[in-house]
Amino acid sequence: MSALIEAEHLTRILPAVVPVTLVKDISVTVAAREFVAITGPSGSGKSSLLYLLGLLDRPSSGSLRIAGEDVSTLSEDARAALRLSTLGFVFQFHFLLPEFTVRENVEIPMRRLGRLSRRQMRARAGELLESLGLVGHVDKRPDQLSGGQRQRVAVARALANDPPIVLADEPTGSLDSKSSEQVFQILDELVHVRGKTVLAVTHDIGLADRMDRRLHLVDGRLESDERRSTGAASRPENG
Repeated sequence: MSALIEAEHLTRILPAVVPVTLVKDISVTVAAREFVAITGPSGSGKSSLLYLLGLLDRPSSGSLRIAGEDVSTLSEDARAALRLSTLGFVFQFHFLLPEFTVRENVEIPMRRLGRLSRRQMRARAGELLESLGLVGHVDKRPDQLSGGQRQRVAVARALANDPPIVLADEPTGSLDSKSSEQVFQILDELVHVRGKTVLAVTHDIGLADRMDRRLHLVDGRLESDERRSTGAASRPENG
C-alpha cells in the first residue's frame, strides 16, 4: 500500500511566556486504505496531531508529506487547495450551517473547489446523502434532524470532493450509543468498501479496538502503534 501521510519528527509548540508543547517529535506513516484510531488521555495531543496532519495547523518543526507532496513550503492558498481536494473533515460538533439545507451544506466544499457544474454538484450531494440513508432529508435544515443524522450529513460533506483521506475528531463523542455505532459503521465502510483512509481521534476505546490500527499518545508523544490484524504493538517510529 502506498503512503498517503508521511510525518517525520513533527513538533508543535505554542509560543508563550512559558511555551506549551502540544506534539513532541512524532513520526508516523499512514498508507492507503487504513482505518486508524488516535487515542490517549485528555491533553495528550490527539487533536493537535490531527490538525497538523490535516493542514489546519503548521508544525513548529518536522516535515509532512500528504499524498506524496511536501507541504512544509506551501503557501496558505496552496494548503487550502490541497485540503479541499485531498482531505475531508468530520468533527464532534458537525458545524453544519443552520441557514442552509442539508443538500446545500454538502455542496459547500464542491462550490469552493469549483470543478463541477451546479447540476453536477446537486446530483453528487444527492447521491452521497442517499448512500448515507438521508434521501428523505435533503431539503431540511440541520435543526430538523437528529444528532446522528446531522453527523451523517457531516460525513457526506467530508466526502463531497471524493478525498482519499478523511480525518475525524471525536466523530461519535456527542452521540448516543446507537448513533455512535451507525457513524462507526459508516467510517468502517469508507475504508473497507470505498477505499478511503480514515484517521479518527476517539476517547471510545471500544471503538478504537475495532479499527485496524491504533496510535496512542501520552503527553504529546507517540507511545505505541498497534495494528489489530497482528495484535502486536510496535515501538513508535521516533523511538
